[in-house]
Amino acid sequence: MNKKLKCIMLVDDNADDNFYHERVIKKNDATDIVVTKQTALDALNYLKSKKNDDVHPDLIFLDINMPGMNGWEFLEEYSKLDKQFQSRAIVVMLTTSDNPDDKMKAKASNIAAEFKTKPLTPIMLEEIISKYFK
Repeated sequence: MNKKLKCIMLVDDNADDNFYHERVIKKNDATDIVVTKQTALDALNYLKSKKNDDVHPDLIFLDINMPGMNGWEFLEEYSKLDKQFQSRAIVVMLTTSDNPDDKMKAKASNIAAEFKTKPLTPIMLEEIISKYFK
């Protein structure tokens, strides 16, 4: 791993996916802290509470299809946060969807930096970190 991040956040309602992705992240020594949230609302509340905290995620992996608030609704609310606060994290959509419409919507959001299909792999993780965290 080229660079070790301070914090990576996983936002996914599937506990098995979170467990697996956390193992990939930890096994590859990609970060000091992994924050896992099973709802987009919990993730948003966590981010709002961390505005002046040092443990702000550098990288957020966000699922699309979640009950309650989905990934698109999360992005909409996230876009309302302070722009300086937003610029501190790279958001990557990590989903089972390979729908071209979802890919276009993510690209059009101007918030999601990448759109990746699950599962997170060590190669995918390395590519994202190398690309966005030099």
